Amino acid sequence: MTHAFLFVFTLSFCCLFILRKVAKRIGLVDKPNARKHHQGIIPLIGGVSIFITFTISLLLFSTLERDVVLFLCCATILVITGVVDDRYDISFKLRLVIQAGVSLAMMLIGDKSLHSLGYLMGSEAIQLSPIASGLITIFAVIGAINAFNMVDGIDGLLGGLASVTFGALGYLFFLDGNTDLAMVCALLVTAMLPYILLNLGFPLGRRFKVFMGDAGSIFIGFTVIWLLIEATQVEQSTPIRPVTALWLIALPLMDMATIMVRRMRKGQSPFKPDREHLHHICQRIGMTSNMSLFVICLAASIMAGIGIWSDVMRVDESIMFASFLAVFAVYFVVISYIWKITTWVHKLFGRSGPLQMNTEEQQPITK
Repeated sequence: MTHAFLFVFTLSFCCLFILRKVAKRIGLVDKPNARKHHQGIIPLIGGVSIFITFTISLLLFSTLERDVVLFLCCATILVITGVVDDRYDISFKLRLVIQAGVSLAMMLIGDKSLHSLGYLMGSEAIQLSPIASGLITIFAVIGAINAFNMVDGIDGLLGGLASVTFGALGYLFFLDGNTDLAMVCALLVTAMLPYILLNLGFPLGRRFKVFMGDAGSIFIGFTVIWLLIEATQVEQSTPIRPVTALWLIALPLMDMATIMVRRMRKGQSPFKPDREHLHHICQRIGMTSNMSLFVICLAASIMAGIGIWSDVMRVDESIMFASFLAVFAVYFVVISYIWKITTWVHKLFGRSGPLQMNTEEQQPITK
């Protein structure tokens, strides 16, 4: 299947170059402002390119089963919504309504829902009633979409975190013998590679830089939750356990939940944009953009690795769930008091004065 990956990689590169010109003509670009500190006008077509490439790949390298058609229809609606939002900045309430509608389509047409949470609380599996299943599925879809949307904040971060999640999922599908879905994950990562390279300015420099755009982050988040439901809710055999899914998307999930709580504590909308995400904090405590990218992706990889290990070794699900909650609690406390912690550390090592924003924070931001 080497030819398939080479084809997808080449197609993705070609789509990026073609869509760059289209985006500039129709105004689908990102401009610097008070919150976005990048330089120049950057085309917002990374996600559209990945979606087009992946759609063509599915049509060529997979059978058009009912699930595939439904996935592509739902993804198309979300990508179009994302493109319109990138161009005209539509209300977050409208976006949530559309995401909820897609969730209903998943459940009513494709029977894709979270009906079992596994053995999170002990020896008995938690089975959800139809109403609870529907509500939790809608919450999960909206949560996954917005978790990956919110994490898109510095060059390469969304692509890196998505590659970690899809890579881990693909590996678990492969271990389970599900080569079709393992192939899907591999194709997704391959389709994202050209975007990641151009987003980081490699090898062609900043002149050919592109951003993911909301269309891309929404598509990636939706694809992640679709595959996680596919992996954890199949009655015949589940490639992964529900608790493992939490570890595979741990960092985007924790970042979203933490930032939303902080915003609501301030009396703000949980969807109000700001510069208080993990990647912003990393930069303000002195990390460069590339260092922040490496540290965050490394942390995500470690958490995904823990999830894979626990699933392969069949560690008790209640233990892994409790461990996840403990890690989340530590993360929440550290991020909530990061400035007090860093000030204490600076005093401990003899540094004084207020923390300064790293100069590289002025470099291109992908959101």
